[in-house]
Amino acid sequence: MKRNRLLLVLMVAVLIASYSAAAVAKPQGSGKPFDVALIGDIPYNALQEVQTARLFEELDREKLAFISHDGDIKSGSSACTDDVYQKELRRFEDSKNPLVYTPGDNEWTDCHRPPNPTPEEADPLNRLDYLRGVFFPDDDSLGRREIELERQNQDYPENARWRRGGVTFATLHVVGSNNNRPTTLPDGSVIGNEEEYQARNAANLEWLAETFDEAEEDGSPAVMLVIQANPFEEDTARPSGFSDFKAALEEEVVAFGKPVVLVLGDSHTFRIDKPVISEERPLNFTRVETFGNPDVHWVRATVDPRDEEVFSFEPEIIEENVAP
Repeated sequence: MKRNRLLLVLMVAVLIASYSAAAVAKPQGSGKPFDVALIGDIPYNALQEVQTARLFEELDREKLAFISHDGDIKSGSSACTDDVYQKELRRFEDSKNPLVYTPGDNEWTDCHRPPNPTPEEADPLNRLDYLRGVFFPDDDSLGRREIELERQNQDYPENARWRRGGVTFATLHVVGSNNNRPTTLPDGSVIGNEEEYQARNAANLEWLAETFDEAEEDGSPAVMLVIQANPFEEDTARPSGFSDFKAALEEEVVAFGKPVVLVLGDSHTFRIDKPVISEERPLNFTRVETFGNPDVHWVRATVDPRDEEVFSFEPEIIEENVAP
């Protein structure tokens, strides 16, 4: 009888241990499917203002976990005036769904271009400071229904991280125009700022490493990263403003071993593919480039933490926005 009682105690102990292990590992493959809207590189002109309003009307009718805007809320040849940023801020804040935004090069890096009526508005670093103060004042997303975000620090509040259904999401401030690393133009002039680039690049690399560390510790089934730049086809300047990021990303993707998606914009070509990151083409890595000027549409990302692939994508075409 004592032997049977001991066997029963051992069986209960094993069951409790098994349950505890399962509870600890719950983030892996837990949670119901949800949808995310991926947009960027809009609006660039008066027509796209109308089309973007139409886009947000459609998004408001959708039940989304959040909207991700991967930057470029204006064209690179338009003025960098305060009212341009305030207008887009109002649009984002009026969204019925939470919205997470990462800056594009058109918002600050390219503000040295005409037309800009004041020295302040033609100063990329002035515009960057203004962006940070306006769009990232606290730890909440934009939109009428907010989600809480983890910000990197006061210097880089645009770098955010959050989780949904166990999946890890993060933004990193990597922009076009060679990531603001100095580049010599055909006319001999040099644009960019090495000091700014080096500091932000170091912050991005730190944020990237921390994101994968947390994903590993939390048992995340997948990671989605959002940047503005296209560091693949657009990586032509030397020295490169993207090589450090790509090398670090490749290392993290390979080590993580589970699905990783990089959402980006900048080159205005909707695509879903598996490019070489730095030197390798990991099969668990997917690049999603959003629609953008002149195409004002969106990409639906369905996230199912219980599915082995986790992510699936579908282009959502707004018929009224299709050019005749």
